[in-house]
Amino acid sequence: MSIVVDSHQHFWDPALADYPWMTDAVAPIRRRYMPADLRPRLAAAGVDYTLVVQARSDVQETRELLRLAADTDFIAGVVGWVDLTSPDLADTIDQLRELEGGAKLVGIRHQVHDESDERWLLGDDVLRGLRIVQDAGLAYDLLVRTRELPAALRVARTLDSLRFIIDHIAKPPIRTRETIEWAEALAPFAGLTNVFCKISGMVTEADWKDWRTEDLKPYVERVYEWFGEGRCLFGSDWPVCLLAASYQQVLDACRAALGPLPPRARARVFGENAISVYRLPVSSPREGAPCSPTA
Repeated sequence: MSIVVDSHQHFWDPALADYPWMTDAVAPIRRRYMPADLRPRLAAAGVDYTLVVQARSDVQETRELLRLAADTDFIAGVVGWVDLTSPDLADTIDQLRELEGGAKLVGIRHQVHDESDERWLLGDDVLRGLRIVQDAGLAYDLLVRTRELPAALRVARTLDSLRFIIDHIAKPPIRTRETIEWAEALAPFAGLTNVFCKISGMVTEADWKDWRTEDLKPYVERVYEWFGEGRCLFGSDWPVCLLAASYQQVLDACRAALGPLPPRARARVFGENAISVYRLPVSSPREGAPCSPTA
């Protein structure tokens, strides 16, 4: 059996830290979520490992996630936050790697779609920071919408040795079923072999109370056409997904939207690609066989 990796989930405790995006609109998930909450869902769904991803712009959260990862067997890696514009960025990354769990730091992310400047990624200080991320051997998650995709495209072409992963298929307007502007902006990434795409975060871009797998399929089919079996990754976006669906419902919807993939392609999308792009040194708990990451 192939290793299954959820490439995108979160942990948080809003009683201990501020999450500006946690407004009343997302009140149902404005509570503590920790590994004990997720473990039974992973077991029921047959998921072996996860990547935990930052949810606030604070390096202290990255430290906390690394400590959680050190104590949690199913967390294969951490995609944390650092200040890309800091002159001390290289030292910060080195310090994070020296912490307990620091070996599980595999990527960096910033909430780019919350920046007022749609060209934020093209700033000189940001590009300098991304080069440091590249030199550190880390991946970079692109949290963007259609508005920021042109800048992201320029950056991905410029830094062609940095592994970029587009989160949540760039958050298309699934609720309104619009595709044209999003597709025109995302399609050019198809030719960039250093860019991957997470099939994640879709149910919360759809109608939370009345979505169907058929609503997701036009977007998933295009993403799979552009990125193929070698550059698509499954992600649950748990617990954000709980606004619209359970963990199992998200996994089932992703599988259904992709359709009847050959076994090899399914293994890559639901595990092997995450292991490769994030360079995860993991082994299958169901088989005990090592799975070595590729560059």
